[in-house]
Amino acid sequence: MVSQKKRQKIQLEADDYVKGIVHSDISVLSQAITIIESALHEHLELSNYIIDNCLEKSGNSVRVGITGVPGVGKSSFIEMLGLHLVNDLGRKVAVLAVDPTSHVSRGSILGDKVRMEQLSRHPDAFIRPSPTSGSMGGVARKTRETIILCEAAGFDTIIIETVGVGQSEISVHSMVDFFLLLMLARAGDSLQGIKRGVVEMADALAITKADGDNIKNAEIAMKEYRNALRLFPPKDSGWDPRVYKCSSLTGEGIMEIWETVLEYFDKAKNSGYLIKNRQEQAKYWMHETVLANLKDGFYNNPGVRAVINKLEQKVIKGDISSFTAAKKLIDIYLGRTN
Repeated sequence: MVSQKKRQKIQLEADDYVKGIVHSDISVLSQAITIIESALHEHLELSNYIIDNCLEKSGNSVRVGITGVPGVGKSSFIEMLGLHLVNDLGRKVAVLAVDPTSHVSRGSILGDKVRMEQLSRHPDAFIRPSPTSGSMGGVARKTRETIILCEAAGFDTIIIETVGVGQSEISVHSMVDFFLLLMLARAGDSLQGIKRGVVEMADALAITKADGDNIKNAEIAMKEYRNALRLFPPKDSGWDPRVYKCSSLTGEGIMEIWETVLEYFDKAKNSGYLIKNRQEQAKYWMHETVLANLKDGFYNNPGVRAVINKLEQKVIKGDISSFTAAKKLIDIYLGRTN
């Protein structure tokens, strides 16, 4: 139990964080995100208080997820798009990243931040590296919570970049309104290692680096992807995915893609799909958080930790099945042992 004195102190600190966030204090926002990302148990109550009290100020942004294979030019695309939004349209842009791939080197997002040099210096832009420890689910959950704080701070455009590959695309799709897949123009190599499921999730595909000698290849790739998308089942949103070509060097296609994002957003909002989808996403993350906490509690249970290595060895040697070992561990965790 938290003492009354300690509770009052925490609440006072939390109120200061909330006040700073809603007044668009970037320093306070950054500190609050650090608390959310913290693995320390004593920060949990504080972070939950901040998030809960920012909820009513959140939800007023366009949330866009951007993914693509390494080398496709995500950071260059995001900077070009971000500069267009802040300079030409007067929007406030937050760029967040989901990167579960590196626990030591901090992945590539710090490099991306350096490459987004102009955008990172703009007063109406905020670029935040993702956490670098924990499971994919933990990294994504913290990004989901960061979205709430950024919206409460007045950012009307949230861009989520997937730095890692695989599960990160699925997680990002479950926290954004519009999902953009960046592709390279390589005729005959239509999926380029991107799983079919990721293509099916996309609301738009953009063939990048469509400049110079590569324009013709980009146009060929556009036709290929448009034909391929016709074979996919219709989306629940009723939206037909679009295919574009773009260049972060010349800026071609960038504005057109953003106009498509807004067209999708308006249609989804007017049809009721936007709010329904966000409600489903919120429910999804509730269950994901329950599972993550249960998993964390299970593997940190003293009884489980005392026997898990022995049971692993028995499974490896074939003395017992994986299922029997799992049952024993669960019984220990739930206190069902004799």
